[in-house]
Amino acid sequence: MRSALPKVLHPIAGNSMLGHVIHSARQLDPQRIHVVIGHGADAVRERLAADDLNFVLQDKQLGTGHAVAQAVPFIQADTVLVLYGDVPLIEVDTLQRLLKKVGPQQLGLLTVELDDPTGYGRIVRDAAGKVAAIVEQKDANEAERKITEGNTGILALPFARLGDWMSRLSNNNAQGEYYLTDIIAMAVSDGLVVDTEQPHDAMEVQGANDRKQLSELERHYQLRAGRRLMAQGVTLRDPARFDVRGDVTVGRDVLIDINVILEGKVVIEDDVVIGPNCVIKDSTLRKGVVIKANSHIEGAILGEGSDAGPFARLRPGTVLEARAHVGNFVELKNAHLGEGAKAGHLTYLGDAEVGARTNIGAGTITCNYDGANKWKTVLGEDVFIGSNNSLVAPVDILDGATTAAGSTITSTVDKSQLAIGRGRQRNIDGWKRPEKIKKS
Repeated sequence: MRSALPKVLHPIAGNSMLGHVIHSARQLDPQRIHVVIGHGADAVRERLAADDLNFVLQDKQLGTGHAVAQAVPFIQADTVLVLYGDVPLIEVDTLQRLLKKVGPQQLGLLTVELDDPTGYGRIVRDAAGKVAAIVEQKDANEAERKITEGNTGILALPFARLGDWMSRLSNNNAQGEYYLTDIIAMAVSDGLVVDTEQPHDAMEVQGANDRKQLSELERHYQLRAGRRLMAQGVTLRDPARFDVRGDVTVGRDVLIDINVILEGKVVIEDDVVIGPNCVIKDSTLRKGVVIKANSHIEGAILGEGSDAGPFARLRPGTVLEARAHVGNFVELKNAHLGEGAKAGHLTYLGDAEVGARTNIGAGTITCNYDGANKWKTVLGEDVFIGSNNSLVAPVDILDGATTAAGSTITSTVDKSQLAIGRGRQRNIDGWKRPEKIKKS
């Protein structure tokens, strides 16, 4: 990877490769997850620490068999599933099918058919078609290298046998490592059946050893996520230009244009339209919401039929009630817009409560920060705020009030009042503009 970051912490869709593997493992309801760490151990432990994870240190990287051996003393379950931290796309369904292969006298091995199995251990079968052994590429002869069935390294086995097999591993091979794959031949020799399962998609078992492979996994993940959303009733203008980086729930008849990124936990209800180049993070979009191009929505709730953009920024704590409107170059933070309220353009509303049907003129800002503390602005229902207003919090503007354009409002405006807070205009006759001084 040519990186200071440990390989398994490199991200796919906003989560580390190892994080994806752990997420899949958790969905199997395991008794315990043991994470064998070596290079960058401290960074891995710090990033992923959780109550259900047991981190096991492998001081020396002596092969996959040696890695599993480090975890054996901590295992108490009847069945052991071995996964790899740099194989992030493995599907839960595939693992569930594999686990069904395991019994006291049988283990499950995940294999994959490949047009080019270069780099993979080969699955050697006997005359009856049963698995006899796995041969690593560096140790394979010419005939074995022609085998197209490759070993993914993922296997499920009875724990009662594991300790014995680990004690019999040898590093007498081309790489001088303890191969976990050697236990396959041991199992066959001990009279166990090695039953195989295959993924529906070969990309499930692909790892990443460089940035190019990482990008290939990323794009495959996104295409897979896109297919799932389309199956639920989402129209994607171009699945190749769309990213999911979290947990997305969608309704029907949703339209998503190009270059949209969905991050964190996002809920999108029926009939929502999201324009191009938008980022939606940790937000809820109710039925019929429209997000126009180039908008950034984070930590917000948009009510039914509301809209935002283009070029809108809704920051955490923003709530738009039904049919509220936020236009171009409007930024909201910790602001609540009532039903049908409008902020059309060039506005900042921070720490604000805006009543139903209130209209905010262009160029308006809430002056909510005094350099040490945040203060709240409260606007009632049916308020009209003129253009280019500065609302100096804390301040209340009550129902039906109006503020004149160009005003600085510093105190309460009562119901239905007109507030004018601007300096008196003076026109000076005979005034001459300064002239540029010529340099000698």
